[in-house]
Amino acid sequence: NKFPEKCKIADVRDIESLRKTITGSIIVNLAAVHRDNVQDKSEYQRTNVIGAQNISKVCMERGIDKIIFTSSVAVYGFVESAKDETGAICPFNEYGRTKFDAEEVFRSWQSSGNNALIIVRPTVIFGEGNRGNVFNLINQIASGRFMMVGSGENKKSMAYVGNVVAFLEACVATKKTYGVYNYVDTPNITMSELVYIVRKKLNKNHNNKFKLPIFLGFFIGYIADAIGKITGKNLPISSIRVKKFISSTEFLSSKRELDAFEPPFDLTTALEKTLQSEFISPQKDQEIFFTE
Repeated sequence: NKFPEKCKIADVRDIESLRKTITGSIIVNLAAVHRDNVQDKSEYQRTNVIGAQNISKVCMERGIDKIIFTSSVAVYGFVESAKDETGAICPFNEYGRTKFDAEEVFRSWQSSGNNALIIVRPTVIFGEGNRGNVFNLINQIASGRFMMVGSGENKKSMAYVGNVVAFLEACVATKKTYGVYNYVDTPNITMSELVYIVRKKLNKNHNNKFKLPIFLGFFIGYIADAIGKITGKNLPISSIRVKKFISSTEFLSSKRELDAFEPPFDLTTALEKTLQSEFISPQKDQEIFFTE
């Protein structure tokens, strides 16, 4: 909405629409079906994989020789310990599977000619205007309805949108012809630490002593799953969201190997900027993005 004169609408699933709209010399592909509650699972394949195939074809036709692809740490699946870019590929859902398949499509394109490919695997992204999982968690804390499930000692890797943008700009500028980078803002913090930072900034009660047992959290999640199937509604809780919440999603990143990249914002500052913009001094004209 803020840059209509710079925007042309196309659909990655429709190669003819791409042929009509794509110009320039570099593609940054962020298009994806990514939510947990997609009913038609084939949509992941059509958008994430066939979309990548269509983009590759148009690049070959137009002589576009550089693609930056935002994949996801979902390609690793649930992780037991911190994973870097060499971690085993073991997706647990269609999103992670199709994201890795799309990587393979672009790798095939890259190896077929004198092409450049940078793959970025971000962890969960948060920031001003983002209505994803991190916002939903912060909103629960701000409302006073939040309840910790499990010990809260599981670590979570996160990425601030301002830093991700800066990294993508570095990917555009680099002369490297190939690279795969997890994008994570460090240090990784525990759920308890995250809740404490939010409560402190919002002047909320800091007491984290009452914690819901994991088995009870799953029980509530499975009930929500059943209700969602019956009603067709997307509820704020589900068994997969409980599993994500209690799991450690800790990743390592070699992002500094890309031309000595340094993120412009540290994680605490990024969280405080987001809280200021969303909860303390909300911006009325802020563009909103609904994500997973």
